[in-house]
Amino acid sequence: AFFWLVSLLLSSLIWFIAVKASDPQDERLQKGLLIFGVMFSVLLQEAFRFLYYKLLRKAIEGLVALSEDGCSPISIQQMAYVAGVGFGLMSGAFSMINLLADALGPGTVGIHGDSQLYFLTSAFMTMVLIFLHTFWGILFFHGCEHRRWWEIAAVVIMHLTVSGLSFCNPLYVGSLVPSYLLMAAAATWAYLLSGGSAQNLRRFLLCKC
Repeated sequence: AFFWLVSLLLSSLIWFIAVKASDPQDERLQKGLLIFGVMFSVLLQEAFRFLYYKLLRKAIEGLVALSEDGCSPISIQQMAYVAGVGFGLMSGAFSMINLLADALGPGTVGIHGDSQLYFLTSAFMTMVLIFLHTFWGILFFHGCEHRRWWEIAAVVIMHLTVSGLSFCNPLYVGSLVPSYLLMAAAATWAYLLSGGSAQNLRRFLLCKC
């Protein structure tokens, strides 16, 4: 969570400087800066995810050196899951803060004929991002651990895609549906990389040991 907050702070600072140094009356330029800010923030988040992996790798090596049996009490796979949940929860928390700030007013959502589903769709988008960050953490750490750089690239591309889809709003179907499809794909991929199988899933659904 701390690493995600630091990445957000740095990306916000750079975007703030870029906006202040540009012409506020130029709408095309401001929109371009917004797109740049979102894409740069995504890349910075993934860079800090990599830095966090390197830090955890060093920590695990230290735990192995101190343990009596030469084994780490926690695996890199467990670390990946926890790191993904931390990134996701902080991302969701800040999304909710922004939503609550908008809900204070002034005005009423949809009063000028726009969609009244803004808060509902934003909640669904926040949920999908929390899950995606969890799955991305597993995929990213697995790619780093086994030096499969294409897995890391896939995580970055998916993150850029989901963030870019937000520019489809207020066409909410155009952003929510692809995001949930990507979430399903990432969930399946992360499940298989974690040692899951169709047989395990079937036994779980049938409540068999």
